[in-house]
Amino acid sequence: MPQTQKQQTGNLGESLACDYLERKGFRIIARNVHLSHNELDIIAENDSYIIFVEVKTRSALDPDSSDYGSAGRAVDMAKRKGTLKAAQMYLGSYRGAKQPRIDVIEVYLKDSQSPFPTPQLLKINHIENAFDARGRIH
Repeated sequence: MPQTQKQQTGNLGESLACDYLERKGFRIIARNVHLSHNELDIIAENDSYIIFVEVKTRSALDPDSSDYGSAGRAVDMAKRKGTLKAAQMYLGSYRGAKQPRIDVIEVYLKDSQSPFPTPQLLKINHIENAFDARGRIH
């Protein structure tokens, strides 16, 4: 079944987030991990951390516009709790000694007016340690 435009945009955002993390020295362990009806968009690690990343992608003419609010605002309490549950399940079988962290990466793509748009990256905002083990935003 072909992907919807929303799915294509989400996949592109996740790929751009992976590229960004790799440039920052992280190794991508997995993408789109489903655990107990919850999904972890990206699991990555570096020398110190294992991170669970929620990626939110938005198309806009201007990434600083407030048309939809920040992409990270879409990570509501229900999503945070689901991400926490999935991360805890993953850590139950994880044999490493790295510090876990949950991050949010906002990806902003240029909204094109052409009929066959080629998405262009406008901005990536990486929110490290975005919320705590109770889902409270830092």
